[in-house]
Formats: sequence, C-alpha cells, structure tokens
Amino acid sequence: MSDTALQRRIPARPTGGTAEAPGRGPGPLTHTAVMAGRSLRISRRNTDALITSLALPIMLMLIFVYFFGGAIDTGSDYDSYVMYVVPGVLLLSAGFGAATTATAVSEDMKGGIIDRFRSLDVGGTPVLAGQVAASTVRNLCATALVFGVALLIGFRPAPTWSGWLLVAVVLVAYIVALSWISAAIGLLARTPEAASGFTFFMSFLPYPSSAFVPTEKMPDWLHGFADHQPITPAIESLRGLLLGQEVGNTPWIALAWAAGLLTVAIGASGTLFRIRTR
Repeated sequence: MSDTALQRRIPARPTGGTAEAPGRGPGPLTHTAVMAGRSLRISRRNTDALITSLALPIMLMLIFVYFFGGAIDTGSDYDSYVMYVVPGVLLLSAGFGAATTATAVSEDMKGGIIDRFRSLDVGGTPVLAGQVAASTVRNLCATALVFGVALLIGFRPAPTWSGWLLVAVVLVAYIVALSWISAAIGLLARTPEAASGFTFFMSFLPYPSSAFVPTEKMPDWLHGFADHQPITPAIESLRGLLLGQEVGNTPWIALAWAAGLLTVAIGASGTLFRIRTR
C-alpha cells in the first residue's frame, strides 16, 4: 500500500465551522494501528533488512556454540554451552531487530511523509508508537525463530508456568524499551545511514554482559560495568527462569531498568519530534 493510499484510510479532522461530533473521528489508537500496519508492510517489502535481522542472531548463536563453546568455561551449572548462551542471544536478537526502527523513523523524517500525516491530524505519538508496535511484532517473530533454532541444536528449557510468563514479560519489556530508544535515535540522526550507525552502540551492549561469558571472568575494569548495565539483569533473569534456577529479585531489577529506559526514551522521542517538526 502506498502512502497516498494510506492517507485515504486516515480521515482528516474537519476544518470548517461545524465542530466534529464527539466519538466520530479516529483516535490515537486507530492512528497507531494504521501506522503499525504501514510499518509492517514496508518491512515485508524490505527483504534484505528483514533477512539480516533474522539471520544474524542465529548465525552468531551457531558460531558461539560450535566454534567457541568448547573453549568457554561457564561453570558446572550448565550441561553444555548452548544452555548458557541462548538467553543472551535472545536479547541480542531484540537489539538487532529494534535497531531497524531508527532507520525507518529517519527515512520518514527525511522523506517528508511526516508533514503529510500531520496535515491529516496524525500526531507524533501515533507515528512513533506505530513504528514501535511494528518493531515489537517483528522482534517477537525473530525471537520465536531464534528460540526454535536453539531447540534444534540442544537447548532444553525447564521453566515453570509462572517462569514462562515472566520470561515473556521481561522480553517484551526490553523489546519495547529498545524500540523506543531506537525511535529516539532515528529522530536524532539526520540521515538513515547515520541512524543505522548510531544503533551500533545499542546492539553492542549484550557483548560486555553475561551473555556469552560469566562476568567474573572479565577484567576487573570491565567486570563492574558488565554487572551494572541494563542488559545483564535481563539476561540473568531469562537464563535463570528458562533453566528453572533461583533468580531472586533479578527479574524485578531487569524490569526496573526497562521501565527507566522506556520512560527516558519516550520523553526524548517526544521532545525530538517537536524539535524536528516545528
């Protein structure tokens, strides 16, 4: 569907002397749903980026499991390296998938489509929320694919039903938070190429964490950062919950980090959108 056809699906607010009847016009949720559908259709056509965001986490997981897994000592709590590494790859997949949101937002800002949406009385919040909603859907599909491949190569989770639920909550919380951060980056960058480059730092965070090696095996100067950055509690929560281990209050720390990141990202996105469109 072209953007011109999309405009016909978003009725403009009447500009004449007659006030709009209450409840007749489309609200923010309707606009958000339309924007999310548009983003998903664009993603479906951009097959190169879609394949990359799906294939890269799987390739990294296979490389670490089969190339480096035999040389990495993760302690006696894990039967094999695949049991240790999969939770980290799930967060890595979320970072790669969320990064495409920055490019999509930057392309919209550069292409002028935002001005056309605003003329139809579509505010900045539905436009950005639609991108984030589409990113969340894409990331959940990618996560399911990564998880399926992990099962094929020997990953055997054993969580309780409440554990499964908490795993889903932590994953979705971080996907949404990372997607909003990516949207803010897309507004901050002046070109799609710059937006793609800026998101490298977000995608890099799982590496200096407990995703691929226990943090206590890192140098002292890196150990402190790895233990106290936002990705490590999420990975430790997913690993413990999926393997049926004791996690204590780690999931709540992870959710607190996600909530903080989300609050900052939404606030920054709103401010940057107003600056870019005034």
